[in-house]
Amino acid sequence: MPASPTAAPPVTFSTFVISLAHSALAQLGDPAQEASSTPPTHADRELAAHTLQLLEMLAEKTKGNLDHEEQHLFDAVRAEIRTRIG
Repeated sequence: MPASPTAAPPVTFSTFVISLAHSALAQLGDPAQEASSTPPTHADRELAAHTLQLLEMLAEKTKGNLDHEEQHLFDAVRAEIRTRIG
């Protein structure tokens, strides 16, 4: 059965990492990460830092178990969030 246009993407490690990244960016007040029907939120660096800590814990737990593409995405996401947190 084909996926409907509104169906969520299949759950993979990469989509999980992207989901956490979107959460962290929204927590930092990035309007591109927020639903257009909701008012912009204020940055919550503490919550974004907590989400980054989750990603760092996952990095430690998955060390040596990711393929090249997953590792590249994971490294890029963590670097972007670290940069934005400051």
